Amino acid sequence: MANTYDFGLVGLGVMGRNFILNVADNGFTAFGNDLDQEKVNALIEEGGDKSKVNADVDAAKFVASLSAPRKIMLLVPAGKVVDIVIESLLPYLDEGDIIIDGGNSFFTDTDRREAYLKEKGINFFGAGVSGGAKGARKGPSIMPGGSREAYQFVKPIFEAVSAKYKGEPCVTYLGPKSAGNYVKMVHNGIEYGLMQLTSEIYDLLKKAGNLSNQELHKTFDTWSKGRLQSFLVEITATIFDQKDDLTDGDLVDMILDKAKQKGTGKWTSQNAMDLGIPVPTIDIAVSMREISALKDERIKADALYDRPTPENVVKDSLVKKAEAALYFAFIITYAQGMHQLADASKEYGYELELGEIAKIWRAGCIIRAALLADITEAFKADAELPNLLVSPSFVSKVKETVDSARELVAYGANNGIPLPGLSNALTYFDAYTSNRLPLNLIQAQRDFFGSHTYERLDRDGIFHTEWES
Repeated sequence: MANTYDFGLVGLGVMGRNFILNVADNGFTAFGNDLDQEKVNALIEEGGDKSKVNADVDAAKFVASLSAPRKIMLLVPAGKVVDIVIESLLPYLDEGDIIIDGGNSFFTDTDRREAYLKEKGINFFGAGVSGGAKGARKGPSIMPGGSREAYQFVKPIFEAVSAKYKGEPCVTYLGPKSAGNYVKMVHNGIEYGLMQLTSEIYDLLKKAGNLSNQELHKTFDTWSKGRLQSFLVEITATIFDQKDDLTDGDLVDMILDKAKQKGTGKWTSQNAMDLGIPVPTIDIAVSMREISALKDERIKADALYDRPTPENVVKDSLVKKAEAALYFAFIITYAQGMHQLADASKEYGYELELGEIAKIWRAGCIIRAALLADITEAFKADAELPNLLVSPSFVSKVKETVDSARELVAYGANNGIPLPGLSNALTYFDAYTSNRLPLNLIQAQRDFFGSHTYERLDRDGIFHTEWES
């Protein structure tokens, strides 16, 4: 039946199938498209009622089955595949139709596609979707950006399918152009940082405190009910409780210590450097995944060097300090990400409202955490807040926890336990809160060898010294 379905979706993998079923569950009819007939059949079978959920491999039939303006979401791998799908749909689209890229596309690709399709009268916007396969089915956090007018046609659907935080949908229009994909990119950068920090605290508790996996399970479970309440801490507790089907041990101990990545953390880090915004906790999280990939080299290097035997610690005291240090480092990581968003908003004309971004991250997404409610309030109190570290509501939180971070960083250094994320978070804090840094020497060096000039503390102007004379 032509022109009867409210919403179309291309890409019926796990994410796409779950998202389209979520749409149908919330009272909208949906039509799917995929080149793989088995995936099409799987959706039709799971959907049950073809009048609510249907699918086809044929692009022409797919487009013809959607009501105008057609609202078509793509959940396909980022890169050339997105362009290929767009070209396959174009012959069948009419002016005013809407294409939504729900994947992790690099933001400049979204800008390029929007400009290209605008010339053809087609609306295009990127909408980051976070929450994994389960979130897609039960309610993700959605980050749309692009044409404000076009978004109004999709708004009722996105608000219905998104996660809810105390009844509020975890989706909002973020801004023009590639704002949605950019916000999702930084979301993923923060995610990298939080995951790295969590893994370091696990390593510390295991090596210094000799906590068993059951003790780790109970520790993280307790933390997940306090100020560290977050999706990542919750699933970490569950992971330590998982038995291995193939051996008599725990699954976490059998998993190879090589972390893979899809590039969004790297994009966040690279673009932060382009903008001149420091995000060292995110930077090191990317680097640690790269170091983890050097497994064979690490094994050889480990045999060449002695490592200190960790000093004995009081287990309860270590757990208490670890909780405080992780909370401190979580704050720092969110602070870095929000700082990058604020600067990117000015650089790229996104007009982002950071408080609104924090709001839609409170549920559904991978970095959802109790802290985001506090971050929302901080930006509600001061929309121009340059950094969470200068928010009155966060100063006390940092003061209460920074000493634990200092103690654990020192312990790790003395006992050969790498804590790069925590160390970088602490260094960032100490540098950001210093009214005098030694970079005056760097400016003197630059002027010495390259006549790059310098500024002075005691008077305005640009100066140069003939050092060798």
